[in-house]
Amino acid sequence: MGELWVIGEPGPDGGLARLSTEVATLARELAAASGDDVVGIVVGAAPDAAAAELARFVPRVVGVTDAAIAERAWSTPAAARVADLVDRAATPPNLILLGAGPDGRDLAGALSALTGLGVLTGATAVTWTDAGPAVEMSAFGGKLSTTSGFTAGRGIVTVRPNVVTAVPAAAPGTVETSEASVAGHVLPAVAVLDRVSEAGAAAPIEEARIIVSGGRGVGGPEGFGLVEQLASALGGAVGATRAAVDSGWIPYSQQIGQTGKIVKPELYLALGISGAIQHKVGMQTAGSIVAVNRDPDAPIADFADLLVVGDLFEVGNALLERLRARPG
Repeated sequence: MGELWVIGEPGPDGGLARLSTEVATLARELAAASGDDVVGIVVGAAPDAAAAELARFVPRVVGVTDAAIAERAWSTPAAARVADLVDRAATPPNLILLGAGPDGRDLAGALSALTGLGVLTGATAVTWTDAGPAVEMSAFGGKLSTTSGFTAGRGIVTVRPNVVTAVPAAAPGTVETSEASVAGHVLPAVAVLDRVSEAGAAAPIEEARIIVSGGRGVGGPEGFGLVEQLASALGGAVGATRAAVDSGWIPYSQQIGQTGKIVKPELYLALGISGAIQHKVGMQTAGSIVAVNRDPDAPIADFADLLVVGDLFEVGNALLERLRARPG
C-alpha cells in the first residue's frame, strides 16, 4: 500500500483554496480504487487554517511551516518543502495531485525538476488502473480528449477547476505539524513586491451558482449593462467570452473558456455567444445552459439545453421585467 498526496493551496485569507477541496475529493475517489492512503500537504507561513480545512476532506494532513514564505511567491518555496518531504518519505508517493491554477502549475514544474517525477497537466478526469493513474486531458482547444499515464507508474497531476464536485469526508482527519527542513532543497526566492486586489470584486466567478455571460453579440460595453442587471436579478455573476474581453468591454477576470476561467454553475445564461469550442470548454459542465442568439444554427445550439432564437436585448429585457415583477 502506498500514498496519494494532495497539495493544499492556501488562499489569500489564509484558508484553503476551493480548488484544493475538489482535488482532495478526487484523491479519495482514487484511493478507494488503488487501496492507497491519502495524505494532504499544506505549506505556508501559517498553514494551520488551511490544514484544518483540508482535514475535512482527507484522513491525514501535514502542515509545514516556513516563515520565509510570507514575503515570497508561494509556489517556489512550497515546491522545495514538498520535495523535502518526498526525499524523507520511506516510500515515495504514487501520485501527487494539485490544482491547475497559476500557483499550482508553477509548483508542479518546480517539483518535477527537484524530484524527477513526470507531470501531466490540466486533467479533466483521473481514474485508477492496474498500470496506475489514467489522466484525461483536453487538447487542441477542446476538440480532442487524450488519456495518458506515467511510464514509471507515478508522477504529478494538476487538476482543472470544476471537474470534480467537492464533498467533505464522512469524518474529519488529523493534522500533524512540521517545520521546514533547514538543510532541504533551495530554490531562488521570488519576492512579493506588491499585492493588487480588484476593487469591489464579487465572489470568484468559479464559485457562482448562476452565471449570465455575454459575447460579441452584446455589441459593446453598454450592452453588458443588461448582462449585469440580469445577473443581479438572478443573484449570479457576470461572465464573458474572449472576444468581449479582447475588445475591452469587460475585465479579463470575467473571461470564461480555454484561456479564461473554467466554471460549473447550476445555470449558465449565454447572451449573444456563438459557442465556439474555445468558450465551450470553459462552461460545458454547467447544470443547465440557456442560450439567446439570433442564429438558430450557431454552434451553441448543439449543446445548449434551451436555445431562444431572437434579439438578446428584446429577450433579455423581457426576462428582466418578469424577474423584477416576482413577489418578495
